[in-house]
Amino acid sequence: MSTAILICDDSALARKQMARALPSSISPEITFAENGVQALQHLQHAHFDLLFLDLTMPEMDGYQTLESMQQQGIAVKTIVVSGDIQPQAQARVKALGAIEFLKKPIDKAVLHQLLKTLISPQPLSLDSVVTRPSTPVLRRRDVYQEVANVAIGRAADSLARHFNVFVHLPLPNVNIFEVSELHMTMRHLASNSNMSGICQGFNGEGIAGEALVLLSDSSVADLIKLMNYPVIDGVDTELELLMDVSNILVGSFLKGLGQQAEVKFFQSYPVVLGQHMSIDHMIEKTESNWRRTMTFEVSYSIEGTAIKCDLLLMFVDESFPLLDNKLSYLMDEE
Repeated sequence: MSTAILICDDSALARKQMARALPSSISPEITFAENGVQALQHLQHAHFDLLFLDLTMPEMDGYQTLESMQQQGIAVKTIVVSGDIQPQAQARVKALGAIEFLKKPIDKAVLHQLLKTLISPQPLSLDSVVTRPSTPVLRRRDVYQEVANVAIGRAADSLARHFNVFVHLPLPNVNIFEVSELHMTMRHLASNSNMSGICQGFNGEGIAGEALVLLSDSSVADLIKLMNYPVIDGVDTELELLMDVSNILVGSFLKGLGQQAEVKFFQSYPVVLGQHMSIDHMIEKTESNWRRTMTFEVSYSIEGTAIKCDLLLMFVDESFPLLDNKLSYLMDEE
């Protein structure tokens, strides 16, 4: 007898990794969904023994999916598998009915141990063949999108633990930008607000680039109030906060990326690009530094506030083939 399993994740890479991590001993019969809407449609028309559910997805995220399942009386053992590993995220999904939380990238040993407590092994005859659904051919963008998703989750977790807040994570954007396109993106993020910006260089095994952290003036002021930074004579509290946020976000992102690429990244000391100035002034100060880049872009927001922090991680074009090679194992279909 097979085990009916629904895997819901917007990432083609994550769906493939999850499917291939399942042990043949449970005779998995796998169905895929790319978001919560599709998952609910499957759940309404078929029985499933297990649901593996991502959190950060378009159209309907994991939290909304769990809420809808409760409202519709859909009972299925649900295991959340996510890069968003904040303590509050884990507590919230369990309060919404998830039986367990597993962090990305999936650890096969942890998964197999968990499944032993949930599903009895299915007897296989000598001529039995375990079939798995075909997964789409992965594109380079699929790989980088999922790698970025895991890395931003690590950064959000560090920020949440450091300041005791809950950080909302949108889907990351990964693009190859010419300089003019990068500037356009920065102007879009900054809108019409004056900004404060921090820049940090990084390097690891020849893979190099710069990280840029942008905070609007209103976000900086609200962060200082929220974090209750002490006022000390002779200390620039605002500058200290900017440095802390930059070090946490950039360092955690690079650590998450480095773990997946097996690269140890080193960061330079944060450099203040400017405080309380327009984004155009910051671009003018730095435009000679940036060329064609692969850019990871994510906007973090803090629950219950209007605080938003934008992180741009830019890899110089000479790093592309090196990073491609480090992540090539994720493209492997076997």
